[in-house]
Amino acid sequence: MFMSLSLPHPLFFHTSILLKFPTKTGRRSLSRSISQSSTDSYSSAASYTDSSDDETSPREKSQVNSKGSSDFCVKNIKQAEFGRREIEIAEQDMSALISLRKRAQGEKPLAGAKVVGCTHITAQTAVLIETLVALGAQCRWTACNIYSTQNEVAAALAESGVSVFAWKGESEDDFWWCIDRCVNMEGWQANMILDDGGDLTHWVYKKYPSVFKKVRGIVEESVTGVHRLYQLSKAGKLCVPAMNVNDSVTKQKFDNLYCCRESILDGLKRTTDVMFGGKQVVVCGYGEVGKGCCSALKALGAIVCVTEIDPICALQACMDGFKVVKLNEVVRQMDMVITCTGNKNVVTRELLDRMKNGCIVCNMGHSNTEIDVASLRTPELTWERVRSQVDHVIWPDGKRVILLAEGRLLNLSCSTVPSFVLSITATTQALALIELYNAPEGRYKQDVYLLPKKMGKEPITTATQIKQSIPCSKALISILPSQGPALKSLTLSSSEARWNQSRRL
Repeated sequence: MFMSLSLPHPLFFHTSILLKFPTKTGRRSLSRSISQSSTDSYSSAASYTDSSDDETSPREKSQVNSKGSSDFCVKNIKQAEFGRREIEIAEQDMSALISLRKRAQGEKPLAGAKVVGCTHITAQTAVLIETLVALGAQCRWTACNIYSTQNEVAAALAESGVSVFAWKGESEDDFWWCIDRCVNMEGWQANMILDDGGDLTHWVYKKYPSVFKKVRGIVEESVTGVHRLYQLSKAGKLCVPAMNVNDSVTKQKFDNLYCCRESILDGLKRTTDVMFGGKQVVVCGYGEVGKGCCSALKALGAIVCVTEIDPICALQACMDGFKVVKLNEVVRQMDMVITCTGNKNVVTRELLDRMKNGCIVCNMGHSNTEIDVASLRTPELTWERVRSQVDHVIWPDGKRVILLAEGRLLNLSCSTVPSFVLSITATTQALALIELYNAPEGRYKQDVYLLPKKMGKEPITTATQIKQSIPCSKALISILPSQGPALKSLTLSSSEARWNQSRRL
């Protein structure tokens, strides 16, 4: 006869493994191992990690690059070699920007320019920064988003001599400290600003208004930042020329549309493992970002509806096969709510209270205020971090809403974006800086300008010719008016027409 042995359940062994970490130090170690997932870094590749780094804030560490400089603050300068490989990979698919660098670096059109920048710090942005340096500029850089920085890329920039102040997972205090360190440097004063979201411009106006005496211009990339520039202009407080890159054809029709079309799926898959087929999804806003998101979700079988206050964009949504709804009328049935507006409080606490259990809420606009996350930080609600950049917000009755990246930009916080499309945007930004820096006095007044159409031709023509060898692309673009397509001034989806509209959902 065989003896009957009472063996513990297999789950016992897994439980016992977890119980080996009873101390606070052990829990921190476990947390670190969990956080080093594919969603914790902008890169899809395994990032260089050093567990000792996570114990100390970068602000408290003393680091020096190989040149002896300490004018930077990054997570770990030892990651520079890995970051350099990331930058080299990005360069291979950023044909337009590399072409501009090769053709213009001999002329040095930015010689003497001192550019202070506040953008996402990724491999693609690093290619832009190093292009500006190759064209003669001195650069100091910080991040416009506390979650989107690639630590290894920031380290590579610091190693190359760029004064960069950024790391992934900054606190709000860290965020403003980094901006201040970029602007407030003894013996160095910026004369050009490259912004993404308007936080850098806001900080300079608030803390160092005298800096604008030497600034020749501002280049703004995002719709949120452009809204803020138009507000300054309307109030008579804009004291330098500003270039609106967001509403350029190159940004609207390529970055906003195609970049978001691919990265929305990547971000949702990495964070939630969701299957899109049959899911009820509402996309708030049908601008170019919203169009890209809707197109991607519909292609994978999601049932998509749209909220929109602009009648032209609403009609476009209808013509594309999407039902236009009011958010407060459909929110109870939705499996996902995605914001793409650039406005504040699109998703309010009242709407969050009415969502069903398990609803996924995320933001594809720049600002972290589209979803009223602050209203969720109350005693009656419990926050549970279940994965990097994924929080379950739990109501007293047990209902859970899945909040991604704390309401910040999903794709750059949780996934990757295509280098080729960003090359077009980065080239447009570089050309805008060159235009404002070299413009004769009086050409641009203290107002917000669209990038001249003649300058918008270059990144598209170069990228298209290199990508597909289409020689006719330049001819097709050249038939448009020099200031842009005639329909541009009639389209209500431009930031100038929309900045003062509230989201009546």
